[in-house]
Amino acid sequence: MARVVVDVMPKAEILDPQGQAIVGALGRLGFAGVSDVRQGKRFELEVDDTVDDAALERIAEELLTNTVIENFSVSRVSE
Repeated sequence: MARVVVDVMPKAEILDPQGQAIVGALGRLGFAGVSDVRQGKRFELEVDDTVDDAALERIAEELLTNTVIENFSVSRVSE
């Protein structure tokens, strides 16, 4: 078994209203120096040895990500 992490983030050119709300809240709470926040998603998958990297890329691209507005990265995590 292996743990795989898929991180999904909005593309740079896509507005991120949730991230902007966090930046505003940080300022109101007295946290200075944070000028931008991008909010994304993280998926953790437990897979067996039969799931290869190509299959993981397909899972991320076809199910976990809206590739029109999001980018993703897939990485295997050693425990």
